[in-house]
Amino acid sequence: MIIYKTDEEIEKLRKSSLLVGKTLAEVAKHIRPGVKTGELDKLAETFIRDNHALPAFKGYNGYPATLCISVNEQVVHGIPGNNELKDGDIVSIDCGTIKNGYYGDSAYTFAVGEVKPEVILLLNTTKESLYKGIEQAVAGKRLGDIGFGIQSYVESFGFSVVRDLVGHGVGKNLHEDPQVPNYGRRGSGIKLQDGLVIAIEPMINMGKYNVIQEADGWTIRTADRMPSAHFEHTVAVRKDKADILSSFVEIEEVIRYRSLKTGN
Repeated sequence: MIIYKTDEEIEKLRKSSLLVGKTLAEVAKHIRPGVKTGELDKLAETFIRDNHALPAFKGYNGYPATLCISVNEQVVHGIPGNNELKDGDIVSIDCGTIKNGYYGDSAYTFAVGEVKPEVILLLNTTKESLYKGIEQAVAGKRLGDIGFGIQSYVESFGFSVVRDLVGHGVGKNLHEDPQVPNYGRRGSGIKLQDGLVIAIEPMINMGKYNVIQEADGWTIRTADRMPSAHFEHTVAVRKDKADILSSFVEIEEVIRYRSLKTGN
């Protein structure tokens, strides 16, 4: 069942979603070669709780951490721990919050140190495909238009869209109807209506779209072990233009500042 949100509920969802962006920006300050992913997770949990909210992922279906941290060929749901980031890695960090009873959900893939140009292209293409999907999140369009916008863009670069994992509705629950595939046919699927709030989250592989689950029961990686990127916004469908409730602004301010300091 799809639950459409009132304007008041959308503002509550915005507050939770903006806190996710601020949390990811705080984490971004500490992303560097040698940092342990578990350290980043602790930073995020402290920041979320200090802002009078709860980590949405911790304990969700038994998940043990605040963040999902997925490195290189890991697509999503990587568990933070003692593994250290290395120069040349890419790392997807997915974060959720609960504030005033409503969820926020967003993800960003970061470059660690010097990353190969073809991998940077994967990151840039994946992020741009997110906005191609968001452009279609307008009342009167169809769900398949979102997936088509993402898929057609990334495949024009020779990349592939993960099929086994999709976006989702967001509200008082982290995962609500409808499922939001990152692939699809234009004009197919349910008609989008004002007040629908969804997480759009392209997961794009450099190689083939096939994925497998690792032995920890959570981490999903590419079957061919080629890199994968992941970006996510929580978005409200509106009549004229999608309303992006989460934000990358603070994250990218941190990235720009660190780039100026290091000269990279």
